[in-house]
Order: sequence, then structure tokens, then C-alpha cells
Amino acid sequence: MCYDDLPSVNPDSARVTRFTQLASGFSRPLDRVRLEFLRWSGGIGRFFVRRREARVLAGGMLVVAVAFGLTVAAPFWLLALGPVIWGIPHVLSDFRYLVLRPGLHRRVELGLGVGIPLVLAGAGWYPVQTGLVAAVMAGVLARGPGFRKLAVVVLGAGLFCLSIKVGNLAGLVFAHAHNFIALALWWSWRPASGGWRFGVPLAFLTAGAAIWFGWIEPSGGATAWAPRGMGGDYHLGQLAPGLAEPWALRLVLLFAFAQAVHYGVWLRLIPEEDRPQPTPRTFGASFRALEKDFGSILLWSSVVLMLGLAIWATMDLIEARASYLRMALFHGYLELAAAALLFVEGRRGFEATREALR
Repeated sequence: MCYDDLPSVNPDSARVTRFTQLASGFSRPLDRVRLEFLRWSGGIGRFFVRRREARVLAGGMLVVAVAFGLTVAAPFWLLALGPVIWGIPHVLSDFRYLVLRPGLHRRVELGLGVGIPLVLAGAGWYPVQTGLVAAVMAGVLARGPGFRKLAVVVLGAGLFCLSIKVGNLAGLVFAHAHNFIALALWWSWRPASGGWRFGVPLAFLTAGAAIWFGWIEPSGGATAWAPRGMGGDYHLGQLAPGLAEPWALRLVLLFAFAQAVHYGVWLRLIPEEDRPQPTPRTFGASFRALEKDFGSILLWSSVVLMLGLAIWATMDLIEARASYLRMALFHGYLELAAAALLFVEGRRGFEATREALR
């Protein structure tokens, strides 16, 4: 069985830097282990190497299963540690695949028309309203049919007025809805043939329904097990204020599950779908591609930020988590703006800038 395709390296990304050296040393044993495992697995391994759709389905089902299992076994630990561990990597992936990879940062009109309200949203200045402005501007500035632009404007204006009417509730509603946006973006990322693409959404909806309707619930011990100061009352007060039981706890559990899947979509499914070649990369090639997209300065800054957040969390988990959530506020509205852009332009138009830069 031939796995020589796995280590394919783009010559343009083969520049040796300190990050490349460290990443290569870290990834080399992982690549050897994976290669031996694929050789041992025989025809099954060959099937998954050659079929992107099968890998995405398997990866997505694993993401849903792990997220569901952790939600049932340790929901409050999942809510507490998920953002600290996976938050910054998923924001980087968000920015990579929504901005850098399609080359949208080269489109000046988008940088100004969408970027400015996103900065305001990230700074906490009427975030829901400025985030909706960013999404509407993305639709208006997109290259596509006028009737789709009009649909974005009408929907955005309606949501804008509604968000003003409901006040602070708008931010809470968006916090819950934001976890589902990544799944919708992944669904529109790449056309898929056959029924492969339906497996992950069906699994997600089934698990979500099991949580919401109480078909499967955490034990009393699971809900009692939580970091100090971050038990049920803390998360219910943040995510389901004023909601009666059992729906309050179920809404918090659904958020924990959907957020974990959200992280998995950005860190596993969308990278798999976006990769030009149908076969997987080695870990070493993935690190080199990451450096090529971000550049050394931004990448090292992100590594330092992740380490700093992790160290802070060991001393004050509540404040470290809250600070990450404030810092990452903009990215949910970036996803909303990308959804508007994708709706107007379609995937082909969304990729036009990248193709022009090749």
C-alpha cells in the first residue's frame, strides 16, 4: 500500500525557520506512528487516505461523539476548559479559512466596510448591532446577484431592529446561535456527492435532541463535579438566566455540546475540506502550511498567547476564561459576515480572490 502521497510538501512552504525546525522535531515521530498505523490497517487505511468524504464523515462523527460524551460525563469542566484549551486555536482557524486562505484581506472594500464594524464589535461597542452591520456590509459588498444582496439587507435590518428591542438578551441569543454557524459554514464549504455529508448533521441533531428533550442526562455526580466557582449556578446564570428547570440546565448542556462541536468543525472538518489535495498531509507539512498562511510573527504571537492563557488558567480559571471570551468576541461576527458573503457569492465567488493570487 502506497502512502508516499502523504508527505507531499509545497516547495514554496519548505523555507527553514525556527518554527519549522521545532515543528518538524515534534511532528516527525507522530508522522512515523501514523504511517505505520496506516500500513498496518491495510485496505481500510487505503480507503480513508483516498476518500476525503469518508475521512470527513469519520472525523465529524468522532467530534460529535466526543462532544456528547464529555457533555454527559463532565459538562461544567467542558464549559470551563474548552475555551481555554481550544479557544485560541479555533479562532486562528476561523481567521485562516475565512480571511487568509480565500484572500479576503486583499479586497480593500471588504477590509474597510466589514473590518471596521468587526473591530467595534470586538471592542464591545454594541457588539450585536455592529456585528450585524458587518454582516450586512459583507452582503452588500459581495460580488453576486442583487436579489441576494437585498435578502441580506432585509434580514440584517430586521435582526438589527429586533436586537435593539430585546436589549441585552440579543447577546445571549447570539452566543447560543453562534455555535451553529460553523456547522452551516462547513456545510456550504465544498460540494459533496452522495449521502456522505448528511451523516454529521444528522448525528449532531440527534445528539442535540437527546440533550434538549432529556432522553440522556448527566448523572448527579457529573453535574456536581465542576471547577471551584464554576458549577451549575455559575453557568446557568450566564447561559440560561431566568429560564425554568429542567430547560435551563438542558440549554446549558446543549450549549456545552454545540460549542465543543463548533471547535471540532473549525479544527478538523473545515481544514480537511479546504485542503487542495484529496489526500491528507503529514503533520510536518501541516505545520509548514500553517506558517506559510500566517507568517512567523503572527504565529509565534499566537503560541505565546496560548501559553499565557494556559498559565493564567492554572492560577485563575474564571478570569482567564472570561478574558478569552472577551478577546474572541469579534470572531462570531466574522463568521456571520462570512456566511452573508458566501450566501451572495457562493463558494466559487468566495474563492475567486485566492485563484487570482495563484
